[in-house]
Parts: sequence; structure tokens; C-alpha cells
Amino acid sequence: MSRPPSRGFTLIELMVAVLVLGVLAALAYPSFLDALRRGRRAEAMTALAGVQQAQERWRSDHAGYGLDLAALGQAALTTSGYYGISLAAPAAADGTLATGYVLTAIGASGTSQAGDAACRRLSVRQLGGQLAYAGCGSCATFAYTPTHVCWSR
Repeated sequence: MSRPPSRGFTLIELMVAVLVLGVLAALAYPSFLDALRRGRRAEAMTALAGVQQAQERWRSDHAGYGLDLAALGQAALTTSGYYGISLAAPAAADGTLATGYVLTAIGASGTSQAGDAACRRLSVRQLGGQLAYAGCGSCATFAYTPTHVCWSR
């Protein structure tokens, strides 16, 4: 009496399939996280644009720009909490305080944006009527350039 042929997978075939899926996942996951981080940068850019608009409204009623987010009616965190927003006065070329402001969005600790190696810190500087953009991963100072990798235009 002969046995009917077995149906289904053997344990070795199943383990090979699991191994292939594991390798594919290991290759795809970092790219997926990078795409998420790039997409979440839009939240920081939107928050910075909102503060810029609030600054112009403030300036229309006052002699200069405001240096307090709360007075401008803006939050210190983005809506989803991925970035913290700070506002400061820029330094002029001669070392004195200039008319303008520097907005910075920094990826919040404990979020995926804290690990954004390319653009954890995003900044907008308004100085002398000119806007300049900068961004970096873990730098201490920014290089404000006309085109920057973090601010695609």
C-alpha cells in the first residue's frame, strides 16, 4: 500500500521563506524610517511658516519682531510633538543684536525625528528683510545657504 503524496510545506521550506522575508525586511525598514522622517519634516516646516506669519502680524502692530512664542500665540511643540520650536534674536555682523529673528525646529527626544541624521535641526533666519534657511543633523551651528538639502524648493 503506497502513501499518498504529502501536501504543504516542509519545515526547511518554511524556514527558507522566513529567512528571505527577514532579509527583505532588514533592507526595507531603514528606507521606510527615512521616508517617514522626510515626511515628518513637513510638520516642522509648517510650524515654522506659522510662526513666520505670526511674526509679520506682530510687526504690523509693533516696532519690530516678537521674541516670545507665547506672545505670538504659537506653541513650543509641533502639533504631533515631533519637533520643538525655539525663537531667538539674530546677531548682526558687528556682534550686536539685529532686527529680525531666528526660528529653529529640533527633533524632539524620544521621537523618530531625534534620529534624523541629515536634518534633525531646521532653521529659518529673517535678517535685514532677507530669509535664509539652514538645516543639519547634529551640528552646533548652521550654514545658511541659498539652497539646502533639508529645504527642497
